[in-house]
Amino acid sequence: MPTGPERVEVSRLIPAPADAVFAVLADPQGHVDIDASGMLIDAQGAPVTGVGDRFAVQMDREALGDRPLGKYEVEVVITRYVQDVEIAWTVEGKLALPNPRHVFGYRLAPTAEGTRVTSYYDWSEVGDEWRSRVTFPVIPESALRATLGILERTVRRRTAA
Repeated sequence: MPTGPERVEVSRLIPAPADAVFAVLADPQGHVDIDASGMLIDAQGAPVTGVGDRFAVQMDREALGDRPLGKYEVEVVITRYVQDVEIAWTVEGKLALPNPRHVFGYRLAPTAEGTRVTSYYDWSEVGDEWRSRVTFPVIPESALRATLGILERTVRRRTAA
């Protein structure tokens, strides 16, 4: 899928099998562990196993320094789930506005050296009510790249334990 003006994709080879990478991505605490934006504070919920699964994430928008939203909670809702291949989600909040409908996800492709992991952020479905209030992308490409580096470190630590 090509990267367009409303989608960012970055990739990195992680020297680990896809199931080890996916285990971090399916774990709510794994999202907190690998977040390079600084916005994810904590998460509660069981590891996800399919589309429609949900878990709570405590956020701190002050980490970005762009909007004075402070700390708040969202629900992560899994929108795509193919074990060891792809996981994607959107977030639902407790605001008067409709949910923003931006999608975050990862695609995994096994290689001889490990797993090629592609992180993506797609805001093509975000409605005008959000576009008039927030500058997209909320998470810059550099944070997606940094998250992949942290993902590699986290997978290595979890598989060594």
